[in-house]
Amino acid sequence: MAIYALGDLEPRIHPDAYVHPDATLIGDVRIGAHASVWPQTVLRGDHGYIEIGERSNVQDGCVLHCTEQHPTILGPSSAIGHAVHVEGATIGTGCLIASGSVVLNGSVIEDGGMVGAGAVLSYGFHVPSGQVALGVPAKTRPNNSFGPDMIKLVVDGYVERAKYFSTALRRIDS
Repeated sequence: MAIYALGDLEPRIHPDAYVHPDATLIGDVRIGAHASVWPQTVLRGDHGYIEIGERSNVQDGCVLHCTEQHPTILGPSSAIGHAVHVEGATIGTGCLIASGSVVLNGSVIEDGGMVGAGAVLSYGFHVPSGQVALGVPAKTRPNNSFGPDMIKLVVDGYVERAKYFSTALRRIDS
């Protein structure tokens, strides 16, 4: 894995976290216990910090960045799907940010909130608990289709997958 200090800023990775060898972490990045960061994901904590809560996952091809005014915070037991861009947002506990979505500076997704695939949340967008943001530009509505039990299945699956990858992944093209 590519882990870079930037001046005095160094990533802090809990020993029970999993970071795929092809992920990149730069600067002030904090990763909690049993969290996972997957291939081709970039977490760049140069103007603020990025925090990944315990048991949360950031899936393949994501870009997470932050600003001095807006750190990027992913609460515990949440999932960020494939190819998501998060820039200076706060995401609560038990949230799902689905594949291909964009969540911009100052946005807040409350505990149990969800962002649908491909949605674009502009600056300062707010997703209340139990709501889902859908569309471009995003609008919220009650989440009646993908509730907390399904999000828990995704999170639990990635915790188990990270355990397997940490022992079974081996590079064979060297």
